[in-house]
Amino acid sequence: MVYNAAMEVSGIKYTINELAKISGISTRTLRYYDEIALLSPAREQSNGYRVYGGAEVDRLQQILFYRELGVGLGEIKTILTSPDFDVDASLQNHLTQLKQSRKRIDTLIKTVEKTIQSTKGMTAMADNEKFEGLKQALIDENEAKFGHEAREKYGDAEVEASNAKLKDMSREQFASAESLQEEFEQTLKSAFETGDPAGVLAQRACELHKQWLCLFYDKYTAAYHMGLGEMYVADERFRANYDKIAPNCTEFLRDAINVFCAE
Repeated sequence: MVYNAAMEVSGIKYTINELAKISGISTRTLRYYDEIALLSPAREQSNGYRVYGGAEVDRLQQILFYRELGVGLGEIKTILTSPDFDVDASLQNHLTQLKQSRKRIDTLIKTVEKTIQSTKGMTAMADNEKFEGLKQALIDENEAKFGHEAREKYGDAEVEASNAKLKDMSREQFASAESLQEEFEQTLKSAFETGDPAGVLAQRACELHKQWLCLFYDKYTAAYHMGLGEMYVADERFRANYDKIAPNCTEFLRDAINVFCAE
């Protein structure tokens, strides 16, 4: 779905049904994008039909690229309407992140293939190798989603140290980290249902969150913890992650962290 100059010269326009067909998304979605002022048609005909031109095709392509990378609609709107938005730089960023995703998938494929060979007795596979692919995939995923922001905020050395700590985890430590995260999310969900960020359950969730952080970061501080809470609320990618537990759970977690760190 790439628009080109020939379309402009020929004056090609699309109805909403035609644009939905070539883009692979529904007309309902396109109408919703119009409602939230994310993507409006070039014009509406007297019969009420929406008409989209080349500029709208380009904008929709950008929207879908960002959606594929897990960026929320609100953040996409902010990015695309920014006076500093650079199409070429944005496309280059998309390409970089897609390559990182491919690298992550390739790593997992190799791990699964070697595991299959191991179960058939075709090759030997040490226990630590069974988790190398998973750990590297997690590192690559974090880099793709949050690497740029993390490096700007904490510096390359801090991020590399965290990645190294993850790679050096034993099988038991890696399993413990996953178990701790699950316990934290379950506790946070139960705490949210109480509605009290200062309550026992909420503070227990914060303690579990701290323990999980300390598995990856050596320099834990209350200020660092509270800073993460604010970042979770401000960044729609983190917000989406915690709001999966319960709607508006991100703000609840932030408030609970503030109480936890103050004490």
